[in-house]
Amino acid sequence: MLRLKERFSVLGILLIGFLMGAMFIAGGVTAYKFYFPKTVVAEDYSSSGQIKIGPADITQTVRKASPAVVNIESYTEQPSEANPFLNDPFFREFFGRDFNLNPFPERSKGIGTGFIFDKSGLIITNEHVIHGASDIEVKITGFDKPVKAKVVGSDKELDLAVLKVSVNKDLPVLKLGDSDKTEVGSWVIAIGNPYGLDHTVTVGVISAKGRPVTISNRLYKNLLQTDAAINPGNSGGPLLNTAGEVIGINTAVNASAQGIGFAIPIATVKEVLDDLVNKGKVVKAYIGVYLQPVDEELARYFGASNTEGALVAYVVPGGPAEKAGLQRGDIILEINKKKIKNPDDATEIIRRSKIGESLVFQVFRDKHTEYVTVKTGEKP
Repeated sequence: MLRLKERFSVLGILLIGFLMGAMFIAGGVTAYKFYFPKTVVAEDYSSSGQIKIGPADITQTVRKASPAVVNIESYTEQPSEANPFLNDPFFREFFGRDFNLNPFPERSKGIGTGFIFDKSGLIITNEHVIHGASDIEVKITGFDKPVKAKVVGSDKELDLAVLKVSVNKDLPVLKLGDSDKTEVGSWVIAIGNPYGLDHTVTVGVISAKGRPVTISNRLYKNLLQTDAAINPGNSGGPLLNTAGEVIGINTAVNASAQGIGFAIPIATVKEVLDDLVNKGKVVKAYIGVYLQPVDEELARYFGASNTEGALVAYVVPGGPAEKAGLQRGDIILEINKKKIKNPDDATEIIRRSKIGESLVFQVFRDKHTEYVTVKTGEKP
């Protein structure tokens, strides 16, 4: 009987040891997977709402995406510099003011990046990459020579352009993702042509969203900020999530700082892509007013109780606002029952409205509120 108890004791000790060993191994596997994951959670979601999984090793993503990324070379022609002899009144007397010893225009070259989003050869890039170009050439993976491209549509304000190349085969494409669901801290990949260095890959995270930035007289209202290295030549290239989907168009780098780059959210691109492809321009709603913020001095002058709202500083003659009865000096408080705190709020609502849509404005005028209905027109 004693030996039986001893035997059970030994078996119990062995069983406990086995269980402890199994738990140790399971804990080790869990820790290994935590610190050395084979997959990472991407920031985009499928239509079913399930999270997509992307590879932690980005080589697969880059290998798949790179063929759809193209290098763009744009050529602009500028008049040659004025001949110094033309400043001499005696020279002008004999040869005339229009005489030029070098009548041939100077040809300058610009570089940028783009990506193919339609297999027929449609390419998205920045408008500033091709602005004023007389010739555009695109270098595509698998082609021995650059391919001529034409501008299908462009918008300077949004800094977006669509190009078209004509080739005799389907081209690789990148899928457009969802920048609205991209979160700060999400891993991103930039592929581009910085300083002419073909298909350079950099990696970082989304540092912030909704950044307003002014660069070279262009006001970007809603940019993604990233610490992925973006340099001159990257403009127009894709910013990808780990699933290989485009969530932004690499646009600018802050020259006075390191590790600060910006990209246009792909949600902005999607809003206007059909217009760029089918109409050659972005069709924008317009009411014909210039707005300015309400400061304390203006609030006192007009008798307003606070500085919220958008002041109508000018009404375009013959525009939709004038026809509807909107007046200079009106302070816009609401549009379609949405509160207006500043001119940006009003501009955004008007911009997102459709051509011919009726907008109901609540305005503060002559120390009381009135309602004015304005039917939007197409921006000239």
